[in-house]
Amino acid sequence: MDYFVVPSEISGSVTAPPSKSMTQRAIAAALLAKGESIITNPSDCDDSLAAINIARALGADVTREPGILRISGAGKIREQLLNCGESGLAIRMFSPVAALNVEEIIMTGTGSLVKRPMSIIEDALRQFGVKCKSEGGFLPLTIQGPLRGGHCEIDGSLSSQLLTGLLMALPVTEKDSIIIVNNLKSKPYIDMTLQVLKSFGINILKTGYSRFEIPGNQKYKAGKFEVEGDWSGGAFLLVAGAINGDIRIEGLRADSLQSDKAILNVLDSAGVRTTILENSITVRKSPLKAFFFDATESPDLFPPLVTLAAFCRGKSTIKGVSRLIHKESNRAEALITEFGRIGIRIETSDDNMIVSGGSVKGGEVSSHGDHRIAMAAAVAALGSSGKILIKNSGCVAKSWPLFFEQLRRLGTMIWE
Repeated sequence: MDYFVVPSEISGSVTAPPSKSMTQRAIAAALLAKGESIITNPSDCDDSLAAINIARALGADVTREPGILRISGAGKIREQLLNCGESGLAIRMFSPVAALNVEEIIMTGTGSLVKRPMSIIEDALRQFGVKCKSEGGFLPLTIQGPLRGGHCEIDGSLSSQLLTGLLMALPVTEKDSIIIVNNLKSKPYIDMTLQVLKSFGINILKTGYSRFEIPGNQKYKAGKFEVEGDWSGGAFLLVAGAINGDIRIEGLRADSLQSDKAILNVLDSAGVRTTILENSITVRKSPLKAFFFDATESPDLFPPLVTLAAFCRGKSTIKGVSRLIHKESNRAEALITEFGRIGIRIETSDDNMIVSGGSVKGGEVSSHGDHRIAMAAAVAALGSSGKILIKNSGCVAKSWPLFFEQLRRLGTMIWE
C-alpha cells in the first residue's frame, strides 16, 4: 500500500497508541501465570499479535475483546514451531521462555528478522545448559530445555531484549540465577521489564545495570494489568504538532519509565511550545532551533528526531548511530537516503548523525519496509512544499495500524 501525504495544517486531539513493548511483556508474564490475567488497553499491532500467537502455542488460552486481552496461562505446550513475525522483542524475549520446556521448539520469523543476528541468544542459553542451535547465527533457532537457572554473562551493547527474556523466564526455574551484563544499552526498557514483573508478583535484585540476581521457584500471580500509551509512537505526533499544528495527544503518562519519553527533552531544546499534564500533552507549531541529543538509550527516537531536525534552523546532532544497524532496516542509511530525496542533507561522523535543517520538498520515498521510516516521512510531509509519496506505507501495522487514520483525524490530507 502506498500513500500520498499532502502538506497539511493539523489540529485537534488524538490518543497515542498503546505500548507494544509493554503489551508483549504483559503477554509473556500472563503466559507464565496460573489463572486468568486481564490486560487492558493492549496494542493490536503486528508485533503484539505475534506475541499472542506465541503465548497460545506455548499453552495459554487467549481471548481478545475490544480493549481487553484475557489470558489464562501455565498450560501445556500446543505447538513447537513459533513464528515471531518481524518482532525483535518476541524472538529475544520468548526464546528463554520457550527454553523452559523439555520439548524441542523451533523459533522462526519473517521479513527483516531473518537477517538479524541471533548468536547472542544461542550463547546465553547454552550457558544455562539449554540446547540451542541457529543457522549460522541467524533464524531459525532450535531450542530444547529445560532451562533450570544458574549463571550467565551476556553482552548488552546491541539490545536489552534478551536480558528481558531471561528476566522473564528465570524466576520460575528450580535454581537461583545470576546474570552479569556488560555494556547494557536501552536501560529504561529493563526498568519497564522489572515494572511488569513486579506487577505479576516477581522479584529481581538489581545491582546497577550490570548484575541481576533472580531467586528461583517464584510464581507469577495472575491479575489485571493496564498498558500505557506508547511514547515511541507518540513521538511522531509530538513532532507533527511542532512542525505544523496545534494538537493534544492523550494517553502519554508523564511518570512513564519508557525510554522514548526523552522526546520531551528534545522538544524543549528545540524551542517547541508544549503544555504537559499528567496524561496528555499539547504541542503547538513553533519556530524550531537546532539541537543535540544522545539517543543511545532511545534509538527508536532517531526517525522522529530526524524529522524534527529537518525543520530546525541550523545543524542538529543526534548521537547513537551505531544502535541503528540491526533494526527493521539499516535506519541510518534509510534516513540519509530518503530524506535526501526530499531535500534534507544528513551526514554521519563517528557515532553522530548530523541533520542540516532546511526546506523539505515533495517527492517519492521508500519506507524500506520499516514502520518508523514510513511514519517519519509522513510527518515530514506535513510541512513540506509538496506532497510526498511513501512507498509500502502499510508496514506501519508492525507497531501502529491506525497511524494514518489518526493523522487524518487531525486534518491531514492523505491519498491512497
